[in-house]
Amino acid sequence: MRLLGINISDTKRLEIGLTALFGVGRVRAQNILDTAHIQRGVRPADLSREEENEVRRIIEELKLEGDLRRDIAGNVKRLKDIKAYRGIRHMRHLPVHGQRTKTNSRTVHGNVRKTMGSGRKKVEKK
Repeated sequence: MRLLGINISDTKRLEIGLTALFGVGRVRAQNILDTAHIQRGVRPADLSREEENEVRRIIEELKLEGDLRRDIAGNVKRLKDIKAYRGIRHMRHLPVHGQRTKTNSRTVHGNVRKTMGSGRKKVEKK
């Protein structure tokens, strides 16, 4: 099954497979299936044409993938342009939502370790 240019795995349950789409998590995937009147444990290979088209119709009504990414990028750009606190945190590649930075800020920073270690230089063997 292919939705919005992304292949949904036929071996996984549909509610899990839908999470491959950007902007669809477990709860939204379950809501999509409930709206389409499809049982949650069904696999994409077991869907009829009508059910598949119904899922496709519901997904096309939502803002997902490229449109959602574009909106998020626009929101971040707006915060940077008006020099809001969150925008400055984005510019400096620091955590935005109030996390501590003394430790555990590797996700935004990248896994760069700038600590000194033991302070002793390794002696070369001759």
